[in-house]
Amino acid sequence: MLFSTHIFAVVLYLSLCVKSTPTLSSQCILPPLLSPEKLSLVRANAINISTHSWEIGTLAEALTEFEWPQLGVFALDSIPPPRHLEEGIAADVLSIAETVVAQKSPNLLPLINGDGAVGDPASIGNSVLLRNWTRQDRQDTAFAKAASEQLYYLLHVAPRAPNGAISHRESQVQLWSDFIYMAPPFIAYYGALHGGHWGLALLRTAYDQVRLYREVLFDADVGLWRHIALGSGTDPTHWATGNAWAVAGALRVLATIQQSFAAELMIPQQIDLLHWVRETLEGVWKYQQTNGTLLNYIDQPDSFADTSSTALLAASSFRFATLTGDNTYTPAAILALELVQKSVDENGWLCGTVDPETFSSPSPPGIHSPEGQSFVLLLEAAVLRWLPPGTEKRAYEC
Repeated sequence: MLFSTHIFAVVLYLSLCVKSTPTLSSQCILPPLLSPEKLSLVRANAINISTHSWEIGTLAEALTEFEWPQLGVFALDSIPPPRHLEEGIAADVLSIAETVVAQKSPNLLPLINGDGAVGDPASIGNSVLLRNWTRQDRQDTAFAKAASEQLYYLLHVAPRAPNGAISHRESQVQLWSDFIYMAPPFIAYYGALHGGHWGLALLRTAYDQVRLYREVLFDADVGLWRHIALGSGTDPTHWATGNAWAVAGALRVLATIQQSFAAELMIPQQIDLLHWVRETLEGVWKYQQTNGTLLNYIDQPDSFADTSSTALLAASSFRFATLTGDNTYTPAAILALELVQKSVDENGWLCGTVDPETFSSPSPPGIHSPEGQSFVLLLEAAVLRWLPPGTEKRAYEC
């Protein structure tokens, strides 16, 4: 498939909207990546403590991007993936899908109990779709059925906000920025693999959900996403992890469209997604601390530092640079990378994280963030993709 038309449009967009953002130095020194031994510990820890639906889905995506990048949506010509995978390829990712589908209740449309969340179970959907696509027994419909039920639940059962955004909660209509990483990438990947008019409609639906969520949650006054809106128990703060979920999810939808059959049919949507990612990265990094970290509530000076969101936002910045060739935010991402790497202890635990279940307090001593562990893998994968193939270069002109 030829992508010259949409690439030209994207490059033209970038040339028109690049802003002059101060860089940290004229030359960025990329720190050595974590050793294979330490990354193995990070990976093992992530697997061992990921139990909630969104943690499992994030883990599956992190393993895909880090270990099997050729199967992830950020790789060229990755959609569709091969019908047959050699033995051992993506075994850990496929095992997640197999376990989830095997344990799925026949009376439950979502893939897994989401603890009241609409979007979180869908985060596992891409691994289920990959498992279905590459299954050896073509008569086995278990994975296709599970994925289609998850999709049906999102599109036809889950409650909706007045503007059409799918609620992130089952019990009330409520929008969380977390949703952008959980559901739209699954809807997009489903559409990209399905193809045809319905596949195109699903890709547009994924884009629309990002757009509709942004309408409600994006705070244009500061260039950041609010965490939770509508219903009872809202959170208007600019939670760092919420901004990270939104940016990383939008990038996955963008990359899925770019690698799909519909790339040239959805140029305006790709330009929108690029703009929305850019505006959030612009808003985020202006609050970066001198040591590279971001604060849990990004624009509240009395908030505590959080390595978890810092890792995912750095990963998103490297992905943005790779997709666009625009390294505006690379200096900040490199500084964040160094901070994150220093925060991984000798046992492979990311330290200094927010408690992902309270949002407002650090993880207690001895307690670690499952998503934070996966974010480290996503960051390392994004850096490796950003570097030219085979390079050992550690200095980069920013």
